[in-house]
Amino acid sequence: MTILLDAFHWSQLLQPQYYIENGGMWLLLLVVFAETGLFFGFFLPGDSLLFVAGIYSAPLAAQIFASQNEWLNLFIVFSFISVAGILGNYVGYTIGKNVGPAMYDWKENMFFKKKYLVQAQEFYEKHGAGAIVIARFIPIVRTFAPIVAGIVRMDKNKFMYFNIVGSIAWVASMLCAGHFLQAWILNHFQFDLKKHLEVIVLGIVFVTTVPVIIKVVTHKSK
Repeated sequence: MTILLDAFHWSQLLQPQYYIENGGMWLLLLVVFAETGLFFGFFLPGDSLLFVAGIYSAPLAAQIFASQNEWLNLFIVFSFISVAGILGNYVGYTIGKNVGPAMYDWKENMFFKKKYLVQAQEFYEKHGAGAIVIARFIPIVRTFAPIVAGIVRMDKNKFMYFNIVGSIAWVASMLCAGHFLQAWILNHFQFDLKKHLEVIVLGIVFVTTVPVIIKVVTHKSK
């Protein structure tokens, strides 16, 4: 799996299969790290990437340790991605703690949207420390929640507890959903999800973004 630069188009960055097919495990870890704590990673695929990673757990795990054991392969992928998610959130927390309030005065560009930071702050104020866990399952908020936790100077130990719990829950649920759903559908219906990833990804994006859209619409109507 090597990164292909020929015929590249920016829209491919929104397709989870692009990272897995052209970058493999290491690029996947980099994307998860950036998407879970670096403010410019908000546009990267998160849930859909982990779902597809669950489907391709065997070849991904083989880049680290070759095994024929299904559970071992899944555990290897789960372990590495969980650590990447934990580190990503910690870096986001550190950025918020050190840069903090100054981010609200930054000029917006394609890599930074202040409105997302504001939405994450409102989400944090509503759910408290538990927002670190819940945010893992909400696109965009997932990226900015740890930054907000740093800005409000949430206790470091408390943050790390929710950070670890959230990362493990998020990664495990998404990976297992992709891995076992693929196996179950293929076994019962002879339908290979690998051949229809575009449809699956669109479905995941729709399900995960609907709550965000509803929140934005209802917030504006108040």
